[in-house]
Amino acid sequence: MSFVVTVYVPEAIVMASDSRQTLTLKGKVETVNSDFTYKTFLLSRQQVGVSTFGQAVLGGVSVQSQLERFAEEVVDEEDDVEAVARKLVSSLHDKYPEGDTGFYVAGYKREGRASVPHVYYCHVQKNLVQRRNVNPQTGDITYGATWAGQVDVITRLLKAKQVVGPDGQLLEITGARINWHLMNVQDAIDFAIYAVRTTIDTMRFEARPKNVGGPIDVLLITPQGSRWIQRKELHGQPSLSPEMT
Repeated sequence: MSFVVTVYVPEAIVMASDSRQTLTLKGKVETVNSDFTYKTFLLSRQQVGVSTFGQAVLGGVSVQSQLERFAEEVVDEEDDVEAVARKLVSSLHDKYPEGDTGFYVAGYKREGRASVPHVYYCHVQKNLVQRRNVNPQTGDITYGATWAGQVDVITRLLKAKQVVGPDGQLLEITGARINWHLMNVQDAIDFAIYAVRTTIDTMRFEARPKNVGGPIDVLLITPQGSRWIQRKELHGQPSLSPEMT
């Protein structure tokens, strides 16, 4: 399982994800396979971000390997964010129609003289490409956050919930709204990290499989370009101090 979040505010798009990969042994026991799995990627030529969740292996190899192959063999230099999203789902659905793998694909697309943000929810098995940052009735750009994977923790925190009142009646509790349309880039980064970190820390104390964890990767996408805010790096064994050799 995974937890990935995409935050879209007026000045930028922020994508974040955890790093844990779990396996279910003999259909019963869930165990941690790795805490160093990449789930957020940048297609640097297209300046498009991709986050993955759900089934982590397709065709006997990792989704990361599938994405790297897709970037080399399918994506064209001139493809924009929408083309990337549609090609990604189409190519994987043709090969793995039962693949229970989802993606967020995000970036900016030139429309006239403006760079317009696009955020897509994609699913291989459902053969689905759905834009998330527009009002379906008006077509206007909207701002907010969307998440997938192990979503129950952050949903419990931010969505309306019901409790039993003193007389047995159900009372709805709603938190104060988040003004996404006023959120700046740093706050969007902070929220993305908060959403992943809170999920990890809450699950640590709950009696449940610990299937979200490890380092948090954060990608920033703006009309001017994209860069990693934080990303785990490969490393070797730390050198021993002289007194230990």
